[in-house]
Amino acid sequence: MIELVALDMAGTTIDEGGAVYQALQQAVEAGGGSLSEADIEAWMGADKRQAIAALTYIATGTVLTESEVESVYQEFHDRLLAAYRAEPPRPIAGVEAAFVQLRSMGVKVALTTGFSADVHGPLLSALGWAVPETVDAVVCTDDVRSARPAPYMIFHAMERCGVMNVAGVLVAGDTPRDLEAGMNAGARAVVGVGTGGVTLAQLELHPHTHLLESLATLPELVASLNAS
Repeated sequence: MIELVALDMAGTTIDEGGAVYQALQQAVEAGGGSLSEADIEAWMGADKRQAIAALTYIATGTVLTESEVESVYQEFHDRLLAAYRAEPPRPIAGVEAAFVQLRSMGVKVALTTGFSADVHGPLLSALGWAVPETVDAVVCTDDVRSARPAPYMIFHAMERCGVMNVAGVLVAGDTPRDLEAGMNAGARAVVGVGTGGVTLAQLELHPHTHLLESLATLPELVASLNAS
């Protein structure tokens, strides 16, 4: 039985217009060099500090110190929150209803994110999402030693929700790193979602168990898995 769904945030449950990757690219390119769309796509879903270090090396050949990464991260953080103020994020259609339906079925809902708490906190507040009113847990990069594609955020979500067996976990996200983390965790279901910046055709090239146009139909998939 699926006891827990561990869901990515930006692009999977939240429509933020791709602002996170625009802010990331702008913050890195402010230090010189340029990045392609493919460069950015390769780091979708990753810890943002790790992404900054890697993308800066791609753009300029420079290896940043820890303090320099923090400086670029602050630039990213400020640009992203400004973008969110200018155009507030909103739930992806059908997601909030899916949360309610899943929880009524006895399934715990956790959000996992490559954001740190200083970004996901204001984002969730703007949406009016909270624990335990909207979801059962939120896990971010601050909570683990390694972010995606490591499975640790999924395991931490299991810990917070009291789920003992990965055979009872479904993982869903809109990037290859989300899928890789789910496969590394050994989750029963690893679902690619087509509401982010990566198409279902692109996600299909990576290991997964299911593909969905959006999470609006996730309760039906969970019910089907639990009936099988």
